[in-house]
Amino acid sequence: MALLLAPGGDHSVKPDELECTDACRATEGVDRKTLRTVLAINLAQSLGGGVVGVLASSAGLIGAAVDNLADAGVYGLSLFAVGGSAARKARAARVSGAILILLSLLLVIEVLRRFFAGAEPIGPAMMAAAAINAGLNLVCLRLLRAHRGQGVHFDASWIFTSNDTLVNLGIVASGLLVMVLGSPIPDLVIGVVTAAVAAKGGMEILEMAQEARHGDDAPR
Repeated sequence: MALLLAPGGDHSVKPDELECTDACRATEGVDRKTLRTVLAINLAQSLGGGVVGVLASSAGLIGAAVDNLADAGVYGLSLFAVGGSAARKARAARVSGAILILLSLLLVIEVLRRFFAGAEPIGPAMMAAAAINAGLNLVCLRLLRAHRGQGVHFDASWIFTSNDTLVNLGIVASGLLVMVLGSPIPDLVIGVVTAAVAAKGGMEILEMAQEARHGDDAPR
């Protein structure tokens, strides 16, 4: 492979190490715009869902709000990784996965606390908030779809948001069961399911980050 000499010295620079071209910068700009949009959506979901979750005494909604906050952290880390090396993207994904697993453990503790302390979740509030969140998650998925395969940080973001969509649909169902059965158990169950989904997503992200790191370390 031909080498280009850097001006003012004898340092050689490979073509693939040259500065990002205009097209490259344009692509990175689109990536950042998408991530900023989904970051803002998830922050709004976390704040709104958390408030409704506390008022409605819903472990499921509180769990979803915590999950959205974790998602916002993932998107922030993904913003940090845009334009960086594969190793940098893998590091961002590893942090994202670890955060998600930690939050899933905290959510299990909260569900247990509510089980022993007693709780009376409000079914209609759960259903309304979760339905709105699911709709917003679909918007995020549509924005992220065009970026799949552009790095492990984007793949991690897709996993987070896909999981959130399923969780919120589950909260809608649990809210209906709370109304029909007059019991908080469905809400506590969806809280545990949310924690399990979050932990599974965290493990998948860690595995992808590990594969990406090994791929970056492989001889070229």
